[in-house]
Amino acid sequence: MRTGCHACTSFHKVNGLIEDMDSRDEQDIVQLKSILDSTDVIHIYGAGLNSERPAHTAVAELKARDWAVAPIHPRDGGATIQGFPIRPGLDEGVIPKVVVLFLAPERARAVVRNLIIRFQRDVFPLVWFQLGAEDEQSRHALDEMGVNYIENDCLVRFTERHSLKCGCSPLPQQWCLQTASEDGDGCSVWNVYSSDSASLKRPRESLEWVGSLDDLAQSNHTIPRYIRSLQEKNESLQSLASRLSGQMLT
Repeated sequence: MRTGCHACTSFHKVNGLIEDMDSRDEQDIVQLKSILDSTDVIHIYGAGLNSERPAHTAVAELKARDWAVAPIHPRDGGATIQGFPIRPGLDEGVIPKVVVLFLAPERARAVVRNLIIRFQRDVFPLVWFQLGAEDEQSRHALDEMGVNYIENDCLVRFTERHSLKCGCSPLPQQWCLQTASEDGDGCSVWNVYSSDSASLKRPRESLEWVGSLDDLAQSNHTIPRYIRSLQEKNESLQSLASRLSGQMLT
């Protein structure tokens, strides 16, 4: 699914060939609406603490439409936007459904390259290039793979034009944060927060891991794997995270 300057364009196969489709065609709009309706979390690359950046304001606009948002910013990890934790990157094992790129073309290219390396076509996310993030090499690579992407349109404006809201909202979303202990004793501090109330600056101590309960279940990062190993019989991850909250983890 690609966009032209006026609307989205998708592609389908005709006689084994990929044929461009004008997304002003109602079928294409319906397809995109369906993808967004069934997506509970939207991952936004470039969403950091700078409140003047469009990526930052997009988080609030999408939250108002009942989506959970996973902001990704390498320098602002552990802080929050609208109650959602900023991740420094996308953990191995976490499979995003929609990835929005508020990045310069070169940085967008690096993200696309990483996604192509990590995900097969059957689980590949919809990649949304916000205005200014478009990149010829990325476009060619995604075309070669035959996966959906959007260009020359704004995700937030698209949801506004079509009065879209998340059809499977997980809000309020619980999430977890582990940082090094401020005592410098080599231990760690684990806390659980909610997207309806959390408001955190960048941690003063070293960020060790941050993510939602879904991330905790899926991530191959060392810390989520260790946390899952502490799960007792018949204990949910939510109960486990709450049980460990405030404890010192070594």
